[in-house]
Amino acid sequence: MHILLIDDDLDLGPALQQALGAEGVSSEWLRTLADGARFAARAHYDCVLLDLALPDGHGLDLLADWRGRGFSLPVIVITASAALGDRLAGLDGGADDYLVKPFAIPELVARLRAVTRRAAGQAASMWRLGSIRIDERRRQVWTLDGDADEEREANLSPREFELLLALARSGGRVVPKHRLARQLSPLGETMDFTTLEVHIHHLRRKLGNDAIRTVRGVGYLLQA
Repeated sequence: MHILLIDDDLDLGPALQQALGAEGVSSEWLRTLADGARFAARAHYDCVLLDLALPDGHGLDLLADWRGRGFSLPVIVITASAALGDRLAGLDGGADDYLVKPFAIPELVARLRAVTRRAAGQAASMWRLGSIRIDERRRQVWTLDGDADEEREANLSPREFELLLALARSGGRVVPKHRLARQLSPLGETMDFTTLEVHIHHLRRKLGNDAIRTVRGVGYLLQA
């Protein structure tokens, strides 16, 4: 999972990036409203963590602009304000969730999984995509063996699992190669396409050759 963090706290930013990285969540950290507006418009993230009190404006103004332009990326507001009015304003203003500082990293990660899961049209942590079943929390995958008509577990590497989830979160849309490479890279550093193709090859071998379709010149599509 690759997220955008918009928060001006010089202590929280690096600490949060490090803690999320340990949970397999890569991130980019920005400190102003203006930078957030520019980056979110030109890059792909699975979710945005948005502080409200920023040096050049209020986070809800940026959120209102995004929602007004049809920007549907999941957004979790993270703020020190626990006031009911602020929570209601955030949720009614288009936030998918609201988390008051200080918070526990495991809770934040669980909320990230929840909002990205809902965005992909999945109601529970157990994803069902055709013949593929994914347990997001336990990071396990099963596929239906057509000949035996029973499930078998597919033993995926951590990178293969993240790749499968990235394709699953697309909701049946083609995911460009550059986007997958960006999402799967540690701390946002770009992965080369050759490595990406190797991981796709391994996934097909474990899930079935028809599980992932190549759209030439664009990227990949999870057939399920």
